[in-house]
Amino acid sequence: MGDNGKIIEPLFADYFLSLHPMRCFQGRLFTVDGMIEDEAPLKKEIYEQIRYYATTSVARRIEHIMQAIKLACASEPPEIQTDRIHVRNGTYFVDGYFTPEKEYCMNRLPIAYVPEAPAPTRWLQFLNELLYEEDIPALQEYIGYCLLPVTKAQKMLLMVGKGGEGKSRIGLILRELFGNSMYTGSLQKVETNRFARADLEYKLLLVDDDMKTEALPQTNNIKTLVTLEDKIDIERKGQQSVQGTLYVRFACFGNGSLHALYDKSNGFYRRQLLLTTKEKPVGRVDDPFLIDKMRGEKEGILLWALEGLHRLIQNNYQFTISERTAANLKEAMEQGNNILGFLKSEGYFEIRQGAKCKSTDFYKVYERWCLDNLEKPLAASTFIHRLKDNQKSLGIVYDDKCIGTNRGFHNVDVDLFLPVDVPSPWD
Repeated sequence: MGDNGKIIEPLFADYFLSLHPMRCFQGRLFTVDGMIEDEAPLKKEIYEQIRYYATTSVARRIEHIMQAIKLACASEPPEIQTDRIHVRNGTYFVDGYFTPEKEYCMNRLPIAYVPEAPAPTRWLQFLNELLYEEDIPALQEYIGYCLLPVTKAQKMLLMVGKGGEGKSRIGLILRELFGNSMYTGSLQKVETNRFARADLEYKLLLVDDDMKTEALPQTNNIKTLVTLEDKIDIERKGQQSVQGTLYVRFACFGNGSLHALYDKSNGFYRRQLLLTTKEKPVGRVDDPFLIDKMRGEKEGILLWALEGLHRLIQNNYQFTISERTAANLKEAMEQGNNILGFLKSEGYFEIRQGAKCKSTDFYKVYERWCLDNLEKPLAASTFIHRLKDNQKSLGIVYDDKCIGTNRGFHNVDVDLFLPVDVPSPWD
């Protein structure tokens, strides 16, 4: 305190930091054990130390002191390190080396690295009951992938079932592994709310354990974040937007695939790792203590996830995709874009060298196919755009003057005997 009996905030800040070594990165306080999510305990301690000296405006004085502490320990954020994982009892390097030494970092996991931890038998049994055997390696690799602040694999995990299988238990175990480096929220909010990115800064993982089945109105934000390898604009309410660091991955659990309302491109689906669960056996009695048993195996689960990470790195960040998973994604693409189903159909058009058809005729045939199969036709512009993007694979050629001055496609023969002008039920 000064001679006038007032608290000298810079001196108090230095004293407080001598008791609690911290650093301030972009307005957030960190200890060597990671980000301080709740500053209330620090404010409580400050209150206890100044309560006999500050008799008025105590709450405001504490806020001023907190700001002084942040200014005193402010520094540039540490570089993002992709060769190590900061765990509770030290640092694990991806080459297998472990040291008990700690350093300031943006993400420290609340779990210890215990190389002699027993195999997580209950966790593995749970996965065998939940997933098909050939899909478990992909989940193992994805959880391991989320341990590092990288987006090299450019995938988001989707796990879908009919409900009641136990998918949400995985989210609870992920919380044990990632702690405050995991954010629980809504994938739809990330896409539609411009402030949502700020919640994901310096988070390793977002878990949506009840993914909505409504089609996304747009997909730009999600596609960007899944593949992001640079800084991006982050906006907080009432503040000027800034360039921030995001390396968050997505793990979403729901009862249906994720679709887009307007984005029918392959890029949206190519970023998905889509796993389906087994059906819940009739008469199965759920264990109410299952999650507690699996939490007791968390050190072994970490070793299991590290095994998946090593395999993923060895495979150049390519996930182990089973035939079932590949088929799941193909089916989801066709459900989200019925043009794909039309192109696989028979009896509506023929790919034949030398043939020609106008774009309008091709679209009319597509409309008839939709009517026959209770599908809602997509817009004509979407239909033509999809065909133009896939000319090479389909063996067709788009031409602005295919038939006279009419746009159309070479090597396509439409079945002119179909009553293509039948009105659509959606007209």
